[in-house]
Amino acid sequence: MESVEQLLEKLVAFPTVSDRPVTGIAAWMAERLEHMGLRPELIAGPGEGKCNLVVRAGPPDTEGLVLSGHMDVVPVVGQPWTSDPFVLTRRDDRLIGRGSCDMKAFLAAVLSALPTLPLQKLQKELVLVFTHDEEVGCLGSRALVDLYQEQGKKLPHTCLIGEPTSFKIFRMHPGHVALRIYCQGKAAHSSKPDLGRNAILKATQVIARLEEISDEWRRDIRFSDMLDRPFVVMNVATIHGGSAVNIVPDSCVIEVGFRPLPGMDAEALYAQLRERVEALGDVRAELVRVTPSLHTPEGTPLQGLLTPWACDHRTAAAAFATDGGNLERLGVRTLVFGPGSIDVAHQADEYVPVGELHRAVDVVRDVVQKVCL
Repeated sequence: MESVEQLLEKLVAFPTVSDRPVTGIAAWMAERLEHMGLRPELIAGPGEGKCNLVVRAGPPDTEGLVLSGHMDVVPVVGQPWTSDPFVLTRRDDRLIGRGSCDMKAFLAAVLSALPTLPLQKLQKELVLVFTHDEEVGCLGSRALVDLYQEQGKKLPHTCLIGEPTSFKIFRMHPGHVALRIYCQGKAAHSSKPDLGRNAILKATQVIARLEEISDEWRRDIRFSDMLDRPFVVMNVATIHGGSAVNIVPDSCVIEVGFRPLPGMDAEALYAQLRERVEALGDVRAELVRVTPSLHTPEGTPLQGLLTPWACDHRTAAAAFATDGGNLERLGVRTLVFGPGSIDVAHQADEYVPVGELHRAVDVVRDVVQKVCL
C-alpha cells in the first residue's frame, strides 16, 4: 500500500489551480475509493472541467460523518518558488508543493486512513465531499448544496473539514461578500479635461466612502472572545480604469470584499453599502457572490473526539472562509481541523510538516472508527 507521502505526491502533481479543471484529480480519487468498496459520484459543476466528488459508504441516510476538503489550489504565477510547485519536494521535515498544506494533505490522509478500516462493517454512513473552486468563493460547495436542496438529498449532520489549522479546533468563521463598483465618466482629450468626467477621480470618492463605511462597521464588535478581528473586515482589492495618458478616463471598476460575522445579514450589509456609494452619482454596485459564515455550537460530539488530538482544548475561530458555511444550509454542523498552518498557505514554498501529515491519518482513522463503526 502506498504511503501517505506517496499519495500526497500524486495529489500535488495535479495542477488544480482554480482556473483549470479538477476532473482529473476527482476521477483518480474516485477510482481509488471505488476499489475500496465505496460508492463515488462525480457531480458536474458549472464551468468546463469542474465537478464535485461525493463518495458514500455504510448504511444510507444514517447519522454518521462527513469528511470534506477542496481539490483546487491557488495560482503560483509570480511567486518565488525554489522548486517546481507541482512536484512534492522534501526538505528536512517539510513537504513542499502547491496545495501540500491547503489542503491536499488532508485528502491524502483520508485516502491513506480508509483502507486500514473495515469499511464493509460501517454502522453509520460515511460521506466524503471533495469540492471544486473553494479558493474562489466556495463555488463548488454552493452548487452542491443548491442541488441537494432541489433534489431533497441529505448529508450526515456532523462534518470535519480538514483545512490547515495546525490542529486547532475551529468552529466559527466570518463569511465573505465580493462586489464590483462601476464608476462612469465621460471621455475627453486630456488637454481639455473640463469637457469630460474623470471616472478615476470618481473612484477616489467611492474609496473614501468605503473607508467611512468600514470605520462604522469596525465599531460593531461581536465574538471578541473568539475572533482576532471581531468586526466586519473590508478590503478594497483591485482598481482598473483608463486607457491612455492623454484621455480623460470614462470608466473605472473597483473590486471590494468584506467579511460579515456569523448572525449578520450579508445581503443587508451589501444593500447598505450599495445605497451609500451609488448616492455619489455615476456609480453602480454589483453583487458578485456571497460565501456564508460558519457558527457551530460549542460542545458537539465531534469536538469531544477531536480534543485529544488538538494542540489546544479550547475552540477558536478561523479568519478565512470554508465550505462549512454552505454545508450549514443542509443542517450540517462543521468543525475545521487539520494539518499544516494557514500562515504558509498560498505562499511560495507552501509546505506541510511530515509529522502533521501522519498525525492527520491517525485523526481520520480514529474519528471514523468512533463515529461510524
